[in-house]
Amino acid sequence: MSSAQFRKPYKGPRRKLVLSLDVGTTCSGVSYTLLDPGEVPKLCTVTKFPGQTDAEHDSKVPSVLYYDVNGVLQAVGQEAENRYENGEAEDNEWVRVEWFKLHLRPKNSNVSHVRDDCIPQLPAFTTITTIVADFLMYLYECAKEYIRTTHAAGDALLRSLDGDIDFVMGHPNGWGGLQEQMMRIAAVQAGLVPDMNAAENRIQFVTEGEASLYYCLENGLSSDIIKTGNKIMVVDAGGGTIDLSSYLITETRPIKVEEVASPGCRLQGAVFVNQRASSFLFDKLKGSIYDDPQDIDNIVHCFEKTVKRRFKTVGETAHIRFGTRNDNDPEYGISRGILKLTGTDMARLFDPSLEAILAAIQEQRRAGGSIKRILFVGGFAASDYLFDGLRRELGGAGTEISRPDGHINKAVADGAVAFYMDHVVSARMTRTAYGVKGSIRYDPSDLEHIARKQSKYRCPSGSWNLPKAYHCIVPKDRKVRIEQEFTIDLCTKWSESDFLGVSVRYKTFDITTYDGSSIKPRWTDDVEPESYRALCTVHADISKAVSSLKPLRGHEGQKYYCFGYKVVLKFGLAELKAQIAWMENGEEKRSPASIVYLGED
Repeated sequence: MSSAQFRKPYKGPRRKLVLSLDVGTTCSGVSYTLLDPGEVPKLCTVTKFPGQTDAEHDSKVPSVLYYDVNGVLQAVGQEAENRYENGEAEDNEWVRVEWFKLHLRPKNSNVSHVRDDCIPQLPAFTTITTIVADFLMYLYECAKEYIRTTHAAGDALLRSLDGDIDFVMGHPNGWGGLQEQMMRIAAVQAGLVPDMNAAENRIQFVTEGEASLYYCLENGLSSDIIKTGNKIMVVDAGGGTIDLSSYLITETRPIKVEEVASPGCRLQGAVFVNQRASSFLFDKLKGSIYDDPQDIDNIVHCFEKTVKRRFKTVGETAHIRFGTRNDNDPEYGISRGILKLTGTDMARLFDPSLEAILAAIQEQRRAGGSIKRILFVGGFAASDYLFDGLRRELGGAGTEISRPDGHINKAVADGAVAFYMDHVVSARMTRTAYGVKGSIRYDPSDLEHIARKQSKYRCPSGSWNLPKAYHCIVPKDRKVRIEQEFTIDLCTKWSESDFLGVSVRYKTFDITTYDGSSIKPRWTDDVEPESYRALCTVHADISKAVSSLKPLRGHEGQKYYCFGYKVVLKFGLAELKAQIAWMENGEEKRSPASIVYLGED
């Protein structure tokens, strides 16, 4: 059963192009759909990139860029790899940039156990935003050229769509608003959209775990799996991250699902096998004529292209062909340009990733209940050693683990387009609590308040308040539906001099997340203060609301002003939205609010 069979004709007023730009750690891809009014949309994939030969047509392209020493971009994608292979990059002393996506990762997240010095460093002459912008521009141009050459009247088609192109981008489950904001800035810099307002309206994001679910549904799952009440887990093993998402099937015609656990993310993707291989080879070949960093890089490159992809069991010896017949060093296991690694050595390179996947699966099950069906996708899922290891460890418990048919390495690119079209997921789980810091009225009957009475203070109205309170709006692990709103009643009070002497046109406050163990967090300086983090700043225009405020009298007769309002949070399809609401003449008014995500320490 496929979600595509229930897809309805596009109801928009004019033709639109939707591009999915999947920027991966090691490989990237592009998928798209043309939305024609009255027509059922079809998913298409870009299968030709510059530098690929006719025999090499592929839907994936290396996430690699080369710059010269002045920071001028020289080659991207397969053309960059070709320049490496033929020696041109080395001859010209170009600077190679790879794995750059990992520099966007949340630095203070529990999934971020990888230090910056464990990742290839960025050149001093550029920034991560510029690199992402350069790569997005490359993918965008590749997509346009593919459409131009494969669709009838492709040039005219693209000209007619100018300004009517929407974008969908996937990102790891552990990423959030700050990373999305950085990618939007890069998209503006790349020329995909003209400004940040357009970026907000025309760029959507989807987690890689959810995009992989859409890919599986798009390509069809058996009727044994697609049954109301069944639970499924999607494990997307990519180049940088392992993303896990678990769902309950609530409807089948059309297919609807709900998240049953907060999405999981582990930084144990395929590149970390390469990283361990590099460290292992440095130790193994120390003292040999091949312990030069460039030689090690070459051997790891050959390892990636060959034995890494073929390795299956501990019982087999791996042969890495990296040189010529003249390359011999028997003491170090090198003969005729071939380095031998035992199956045990190979397994040690993969096992940390396998163990991380198994631990993350168990975490999903603890949160989401019994989940017997696991769909294994992503480029790293092609590893038979990983796949067989999962089946060996989990199969005895009655768990069915399968790799869907098709090119599982393009799951995110295809799935992101399907996400734009179908909206199968009707509810998601929050990964953290969301709230605001502030004060709370002192309650002399509350023991916690009594313990804090030394810090109480009078507000303009004369009431006693306590500082450092946390007002939770949405708790952690809460099921959130697409259009569901969460609100909290707050108020701001000004003395007469403050109200008249300063501008109160804008209301600004921070949304603060809490990721600790308390079910009902109340105080930001109590238990686990490090679990509170300012996520973003919300700015709202309240000039109309406060213009009609009347002065009130405080406990000593002084004038003050009070603005009562609600903070409204909505998560929409996949992103946080905020508004401020207030009552005016018995009618609720709302002011749209802009969100600026805060950088990490």
